[in-house]
Amino acid sequence: MDRAIGSIAILGGGTAGWMAAAVLAQVLRGTGTSITLVESADIPTVGVGEATIPPIVDFLRLLEIDQAEFMVATEGTFKLGIRFDDWTTPGERYWHPFGTFGPTIDRRPFHNMWHRLRAAGDDPRVEAYSLSAALGDAGRMAFADPRAGGVGPSGGLRHALHFDAGLVARFLRTWSERRGVTRLERKVEGAVLRDDGFVEALALKGGGHLAADLFIDCSGFRGVLIEEALKTGYEDWSRWLPCDRAVAGLTARDPNPPPFTQAAARPAGWRWRIPLRHRTGNGYVYSSAHVGDDEALADLAREAGPLLSEPRFLRFKGGRRKAFWSRNVVALGLASGFLEPLESTSIHFVTSGLMKLLDHFPDKDFDPANIAAYNAALIAEYEAARDFIVLHYQPTRRDEPFWRERAAAIPDTLAERLELYRGTGRIPFRPGELFTDLSWFYVLEGMGVRPAAYDPLVNFSNLAETRAGLVGWRGRVAQGVAEAATHEAVLDAIAARARPAA
Repeated sequence: MDRAIGSIAILGGGTAGWMAAAVLAQVLRGTGTSITLVESADIPTVGVGEATIPPIVDFLRLLEIDQAEFMVATEGTFKLGIRFDDWTTPGERYWHPFGTFGPTIDRRPFHNMWHRLRAAGDDPRVEAYSLSAALGDAGRMAFADPRAGGVGPSGGLRHALHFDAGLVARFLRTWSERRGVTRLERKVEGAVLRDDGFVEALALKGGGHLAADLFIDCSGFRGVLIEEALKTGYEDWSRWLPCDRAVAGLTARDPNPPPFTQAAARPAGWRWRIPLRHRTGNGYVYSSAHVGDDEALADLAREAGPLLSEPRFLRFKGGRRKAFWSRNVVALGLASGFLEPLESTSIHFVTSGLMKLLDHFPDKDFDPANIAAYNAALIAEYEAARDFIVLHYQPTRRDEPFWRERAAAIPDTLAERLELYRGTGRIPFRPGELFTDLSWFYVLEGMGVRPAAYDPLVNFSNLAETRAGLVGWRGRVAQGVAEAATHEAVLDAIAARARPAA
């Protein structure tokens, strides 16, 4: 008897739903598997996830989508990292850039030598050793030099994208429908369950059902299938992530949009600024226990400038489903959980969930051990990302009540990492984690956490020779910036190539 999955139903459009449709259509092409996406035009998408991290480039490669075409269609810009303003105290800032950071010295990553340089009286700066950060400060854009073999300041460049999430959903819908995905514009009232608790079909408003073997729940915070039908449960992380509101609005485009996401600390949360080709996305993520909605909106308008659109207020609770996959339902996007978008993880977790689904793709038997392995992998990734986001509030010299309370509440797993780093400068990293030891270093360094000691192996390197070699690295960073075009000029060139002359 054929046990292969023959039909898939995706509940909900938006970025998550159409990303799922596109990936499944690409990977399952030629198998005869039917894919149907059900969405209602009356249900708006949240659309706040407009910043990404470098794996988005791999996502486009998987779908064989031309990056230039995609960027023009979605009003996209490039992103070389995140700049954090005012997090330790007003007026200070630090970088979490992508790409190479300093040279490897005697097989030790550069951030280990960084601590020795400081102990020796040097004052190293991230922007001098990260070409991405230096380009960001200069408003310029460059790409990895393929001749460098992935090493050096230019060889190790990486980038992500900013884009209009609504336009992304439209682009991927067209792409998916051309590859056989069926779109059904209907409202879903709930699910029809089998005797064994599996979902048999979606119950459509006005009558009718949509049956499938596998269901992908992209229904947003409601979790129509994963929660309302299957009662999976939700793990509340608000004791560590108390921000539970956001207000978002649009402002005019920047003449030369900066190639980075800005995250600026505010008295009761933080503000994002995401530059696009046609406008700028802004938002204030905040704790309703520390500031009211009206005051948050006033703060956003004052800091971001005149809003060109009606502000949108969002409510959420930081945390995750207790299971991302239950029976024959896999939850993606907001249906699976929510972490404040401080490190642009929202869209990444859709991609990660899809890639792990491909690694654990089921047959109609839905083996429980396979489902458990999927959940364990994604839960570990979510919890590590949670700790990384909480880290951004540890420690701070800001003296508002919100910040004092944030600095006092940390998970035990994060406390263990902090204790190890403060004592030895070491950063534990587990294979498969989204944020590497270098990412942790950027935030720890940026927030002013200084270890009492460092990796003793770096003491075997000749300090004079190391300093001399670093002069050359800093020179190549400066040269890379001087030779790079402005971000706007790069975007113009891409648009000219992607839009053929009439």
